Amino acid sequence: MLTPPVSSDDWIALGTSSLPVDDALAWVTTPASGGVVCFLGVVRDHSEGRDGVVGLTYEAYEEQAVRALRDVAAEARRRWPAVQRIALLHRTGDLALSDVSVAVVVSTPHRADGFDAGRFCIDTLKETVPIWKREHWRDGSDWATTDHPVRTVTSG
Repeated sequence: MLTPPVSSDDWIALGTSSLPVDDALAWVTTPASGGVVCFLGVVRDHSEGRDGVVGLTYEAYEEQAVRALRDVAAEARRRWPAVQRIALLHRTGDLALSDVSVAVVVSTPHRADGFDAGRFCIDTLKETVPIWKREHWRDGSDWATTDHPVRTVTSG
């Protein structure tokens, strides 16, 4: 669901519509937030070793992906107990150049924990969540060659 939760400090969502980045920034900000860190992954016009990307398609094993996103948030909270709110949002379906594909937004009392937790979340999300990327070029398409084998959050 791409609307913020009312009874949780973790907003975990997959969806085909544009990611509500402004809503995520507002939702993670609390009166005790001294720092809000936001990472946005954006569709670019090239991939490793290849120019001319015109779009992407993301596919997910939704039930497992949501579970894995929750695991990422839980592990971030374990490592950085000061984390207040976490939003992990990912698009699925067809995306055009410059569309936001993933948003990681974290609030903490101090910036250092926010930066560390945010970086952990995006890096671990990319390695553990079963979401696959198909790259489209003017002359065809193929699954991204830079995708990682999926591992568990705590196995790496």
